[in-house]
Parts: sequence; C-alpha cells; structure tokens
Amino acid sequence: MRSGDCTGPNKAASHERRDCVLNAFGQPRRGVGELQRSAAEGAMAKWGSYEEVAAYLLHQFASEFGLERVEGKQDVVGKRSGTSWAIDAKGFRQGDSGFVIVECRRYTTSKQNQEKVGSLAYRIIDTGAVGGIIVSPLGLQEGAERVAAAENIVSLQLDADSTQHQYVLRFLNKVMVGLQDTISFKESLEIEVRDRDGNVVRRDRYE
Repeated sequence: MRSGDCTGPNKAASHERRDCVLNAFGQPRRGVGELQRSAAEGAMAKWGSYEEVAAYLLHQFASEFGLERVEGKQDVVGKRSGTSWAIDAKGFRQGDSGFVIVECRRYTTSKQNQEKVGSLAYRIIDTGAVGGIIVSPLGLQEGAERVAAAENIVSLQLDADSTQHQYVLRFLNKVMVGLQDTISFKESLEIEVRDRDGNVVRRDRYE
C-alpha cells in the first residue's frame, strides 16, 4: 500500500499518519498538489474552449474582417527561422491574398501588453503572414496598440465565458451579440368531470 493511502485493510493505522487526512465523509481528502493540478486542468480547458469559440466566430463573421475562411489550431513553419509555430487559428484573406495569424489570450485581469503583441508581430514577420488578429476579453494596453497598428494586427474583444451561441464580440465600433434562449417543456394531464348541466364537479391534475 502506498504511503498516505487511506484505503485498504490498514485504514485505521493509515488514519493516524499525518499525510493521510479524511474529509467529513470519511473519504481521502485531496492534497494541495492534486488540487493545484485540478485547477490547472480546469484553466487549460477554459483556454482551449476560448480558442475554439474564437475560431468558430471568426469563421462565421469572416467577411467582416476581410477573410474568406478561418481554420483552427495548426502549425506554421517560419520562413526566416525555420522553426515551427503553433498558432490558435489561421485566417485566409479574400481572393487568395495571404493569411493572418490568430492569437487568443484569455486574460481576465489585465489588457495585453506590448511584449505579448510583439511576440505575435515576430511570428507574422517570420511566417510571411500579411497580418494578425489578437482575441482577448479586455483588449490592448497603449503600447500594445502602437505595436498592433505598426504590424497590421487587429484587436478583437471576446467575453471570457463566451460560447458558440452566447457571446459578445467587439470589433472597432461594432458589437456582435449571440443569445441563446432555453425553453423547457412540462408534461401534465388534467381530467375534468362535469354533470349533465355542464357544471364542473371534479378536476384532477397529474404532472
């Protein structure tokens, strides 16, 4: 049995060890390391979902950004460095006039700074892209806006918890909103008994 294992025939003895803690239900309590891993996995799942939603919405509104279509995550080889860059999405300009790199950054507490936008700017130069799109919930800081303007990078603001059907996407002076209504149906049966004169003498409802 592993050290700290709270299960098995020696459960009572294990309970006395400091590294074996039971919760209120008598089950092994998760350690700090496991909680940290769980939180990290949850954050990564949100990042992955954010990237997928962004790529989907960009493809749906491709013409708004001068694009013909948008593809999801893939690798692009740098022409100057020869290295391979993993990009969140790739947009193709209308009329086969080049492609743009899409970068998604789900930072919920701060705007994108010039260093982050600068890293995207180098990938644009290295891969021969004609520009870039950076998607984030809060937009860009002042220095980052200058870098974006110099390197043909467009900033889009997409709410952090957006889905493919429920979202708020901001671009320049445009706001695109998706709403999803939930309609629930409830089955019920009502039996009504009337006398010969049409008066209701009994009504039963079953749900």
